[in-house]
Amino acid sequence: MRNHSLKLKQVAAVSVLSAAAAVILAGCGLEDPHEQRFDRRRFSDIAVLPLTSGTHIDAMDETLMAPLFADPNDGQVTLTLEQCRAMALQNNLGLKAALIGPQISQAAVQAEEAKFEAAFFANVNYSKTDSPAPSRLTSSQEESARTNLGVEMPLQTGGTLQFALADLWTKTNNEFSVLNPSYVGNLTTSISHPLLRNAGRRTTLHTIRIARYNRQIVDARTKLEVIRVLAEVERFYWRLYAARKVLTVRQQQYALAQAQLERARRFVNAGTHAPIEILRAEAGLATQLEAIILAENDVRNRQRELKQVLQQQDFLPDSVIRLIPDTEPDPIYYALDPAVLVSLAEANRMELLEYELQLARQVSTIDYLRNQALPIVNLDYTYNISGLGETRSDSFGLLGDHRFADHRLGVQMVIPLGNVAAKNRLLGAFYERAQILADAESRRSLIEMEVLSAVDRVEANWQRILAGRQNTLLQAQLYEAELRQFEIGMRTSTDVLEAQTRLAEAQRAEIAALAEYQISLVDAAYATGTLLGAAKIEFDLP
Repeated sequence: MRNHSLKLKQVAAVSVLSAAAAVILAGCGLEDPHEQRFDRRRFSDIAVLPLTSGTHIDAMDETLMAPLFADPNDGQVTLTLEQCRAMALQNNLGLKAALIGPQISQAAVQAEEAKFEAAFFANVNYSKTDSPAPSRLTSSQEESARTNLGVEMPLQTGGTLQFALADLWTKTNNEFSVLNPSYVGNLTTSISHPLLRNAGRRTTLHTIRIARYNRQIVDARTKLEVIRVLAEVERFYWRLYAARKVLTVRQQQYALAQAQLERARRFVNAGTHAPIEILRAEAGLATQLEAIILAENDVRNRQRELKQVLQQQDFLPDSVIRLIPDTEPDPIYYALDPAVLVSLAEANRMELLEYELQLARQVSTIDYLRNQALPIVNLDYTYNISGLGETRSDSFGLLGDHRFADHRLGVQMVIPLGNVAAKNRLLGAFYERAQILADAESRRSLIEMEVLSAVDRVEANWQRILAGRQNTLLQAQLYEAELRQFEIGMRTSTDVLEAQTRLAEAQRAEIAALAEYQISLVDAAYATGTLLGAAKIEFDLP
């Protein structure tokens, strides 16, 4: 009994040594030294545009958690720009769809990483034969049952390692059979490994490497979508701000037109002015009413745009709730250095990062196709220990003696004649790499132009603000002068209304310049792959 236990321990020792050899051949983990590493923060952190002067929007604070409605029956919502950002990140349907992409690509990575999982196999066969025999040395009737259990392990180096334990029971009518029934046990360790094509971790990890690069490309596109949506929120916010301010100007002009009509009536009743002045004032009042109607319609359109991108359940696009922007423009001049912003764009634009990933993916593909152009040379080795006995225990006990051991070594070779297909696939991969490099350079040039144009728009809109402010002041003085001239009979109501219209147009142009200046800063940030604000935005990726 003691000898039998010792033999089983020897068999176990052989299995342990074989398993250790498998671990050494397989390597530790799925760390790929040939995979190009990219900082994960480049995919999940959105930096802010570094402005050399001026103020920044504060980070989110407790005010974002305040109730949206000051009065539930008021029918309007006052929103800050920070609140709009937070709502878009939480509710925007486009972002929700985009954030599913990294989860899909991560599942693909994990599926590829599972290619080296070991597999357990089992085979059970039973046969019973009855056939004529030419002599008494052979059996005419035979009954057998074979069971084969084992584990197959794909290796990261490209080979396959297999451990198998087989049991064969045979019963025959052969008169010369010494053991009947007999039991045969086999412990087999085999390895099949390529030496050229499909050999090495650089080749076997190629599909995992590609899946990881694809995952990072999806992450880059997701971050780009986040930046796009947040920039869109800010643009819609400032357009709504401008539309509401213009509506306020139109309402003020309407009030001035009403005052002019009352003034004209008093002067006509006093006999100092002709009755036609009342008709002129009434015509001007009707014109202002049309301007209010158009301005109100523009406000509704801008509200609907902002509601659509926010997707807040309290005020969906079909709601009648009015949105009141609470963040005021910050007309401070920023000295933007075009060269600095171009460098910032090259470091932060996700399109350029995606091209880096495509190049890394293509380099891996070229290496893989170069390996696939090699001849097939496989090395096979099998080590088998056999045991025989009249009982199953005897056959397995004999395995520990190592009395019957087999070694088989073989080499298989396949050399393609011409190898035209593999060579052309490799050549095509080189052409694709050249195409990616050309596209990346073209995109880099376009991004540089986009940044320079954004800087010019910021400067131009700042000049528009200065010109608009000066024009508004002058038109206001001119309106007051025309009004005084009307009161002494030197001007008609038409002259006063025209001056009032020019004043309204100057105010509208100044409001538009303020809003466009804020939007041009947003565009400058978007062109560099950043956002405006004091704190960067981070979002989790699986």
